Amino acid sequence: MATPVEFELWAPYNAEATLLGDFSDDQTVEMKKGEDGYFRTQVELEDGDYRYKFKVRSKSFFLESDEWAEVVDPYATRVDETAQWAIAHIKDGQRSLDDYVWQHDDAELPNQNELVIYELLVQDFNSGDTAEGGTFKSVIEKLDYLQSLGVNALELMPVQSCPMDIGWGYNIRHYFALRNAYGEPADLKQLIDECHARHMLVLLDVVLNHSESESPLTQIDFDYWYRREAKDPDNSWGPEFDYNDYDENYDCYPARDFMRDMINFWIGEYHFDGLRFDAVKQLDNPEFLRWIVDEAGLEAKPKPLFTIAEHIPEDPSLSGYGGPVDSSWRVSFHYNLLDLFLKEDSGVELAKELVDPTPAGFQSTSNVVNYLTSHDQDRLIVNLANADIFDEAAFKRAKFGAALVMTAMGIPMIWMGEEMGEYKAKTLDSAPLDWALLDSENNEGLLKYYQGLIALRKENPALCSDNIAVFHENPDQRVLGYIRWHEIGPRVAVVINCSDSYIADYEVTDLPEEGTWHEWTKDYDVQVEGGRVVMDLPEYEAQVLVWSS
Repeated sequence: MATPVEFELWAPYNAEATLLGDFSDDQTVEMKKGEDGYFRTQVELEDGDYRYKFKVRSKSFFLESDEWAEVVDPYATRVDETAQWAIAHIKDGQRSLDDYVWQHDDAELPNQNELVIYELLVQDFNSGDTAEGGTFKSVIEKLDYLQSLGVNALELMPVQSCPMDIGWGYNIRHYFALRNAYGEPADLKQLIDECHARHMLVLLDVVLNHSESESPLTQIDFDYWYRREAKDPDNSWGPEFDYNDYDENYDCYPARDFMRDMINFWIGEYHFDGLRFDAVKQLDNPEFLRWIVDEAGLEAKPKPLFTIAEHIPEDPSLSGYGGPVDSSWRVSFHYNLLDLFLKEDSGVELAKELVDPTPAGFQSTSNVVNYLTSHDQDRLIVNLANADIFDEAAFKRAKFGAALVMTAMGIPMIWMGEEMGEYKAKTLDSAPLDWALLDSENNEGLLKYYQGLIALRKENPALCSDNIAVFHENPDQRVLGYIRWHEIGPRVAVVINCSDSYIADYEVTDLPEEGTWHEWTKDYDVQVEGGRVVMDLPEYEAQVLVWSS
């Protein structure tokens, strides 16, 4: 039975708009503009899927005056990316996305300071069973692996519709629709639901700064949503939204309203637990960022919403008390670690910067995200290979980096594959994870090391606290000792050898707790008397001591 279904398009200063669809025999359907700036029409439709798009008299400067432009609905939640049509799904006479029923919305999720994040590009996170690219279903198939690794938060790189079959997804064309290659809306919902069942948060990487050049809004009325000139021409990746442009006639900020609707859609419809904001430096609008975070937080209630900003170089003022977001990516961790491995004149001062972000201005563990690498950099194994460091020497350094990122103050993040020594260089082309690496002793050993470190972190409140202090430093031999503690649970002391020399019978002084300490990496006990202990310190290795009695 056919029922009237409404179609609408916000285009307040365009003269005309019509509707096209496979329900109209290639004929346009007239749309009338209301006083509120919306063009609307109704079409009698039975339940099913229908392709549609709009034709609008464009006001964009790069088209002829009042030229007709065909555009996909900017609010389309499904898009045929090949033909560039929106898809309306009609169920029981109403527009709907799907009929997914959530199963685990009430699952208990970890606190922010307890997070261990796994950054993931769906395109390359395949199950390993086929040569095909990754999908939401392939990620679901690997959730047991991720759970065994110990991570409790997934950060998905952009999943929205974009014109390229492969790529990272930061050139978004359709902000409310999924990338077709990744799967159906119900697949993403099942992925998030299954993560919640495993007590994992799911974070979405969102792009506020710019859109892809042929995004529908650019064709309707470019100047209504975008700036003509890029703020930073050397780092411009597409038309940039103008969040300061105010429309007095309709009492709105057009670009802000669009992004608020977009953010609220992904939180409300897909139940994401947090957001990572891309390229905040280029956005260059802390006031808008604060506003959009507040709006998103209201949509997420009663659940908390965790927000992260990428600002390169990092800006501690963005996160923490008084900042617009909860946490900030700390790209200096990556570069300082490489310097520690590759520059002869680096040593304990650099190591101190790595493990303690407070001198840089960060206030708490929740305010900073540390990582060896992200999607923006080559993986550690690649960087080491470029410096002619291979095999055992490379994997020793990889474990050393893992120990630092998991015991430093801050939230640790793993770029997918880092935990098993993935060797592929950074690329926009498809580069699926090589799961066969785990057949190698070195790669499997690195994975087990990560599993142990993550378990250690989750079991010891000290490693999730804001408390860190250096108790031992030897610049000449490049040895550093630091301690983490909490009001409950045992203290954790880490002694690191930042050099490429094995140091036998090294005397560590000033350990702040007498008694028995358990060395976690090699599984033995040491007795500390007068704050002193003697131990061997292999090159580029961390000794992790947990006080036991």
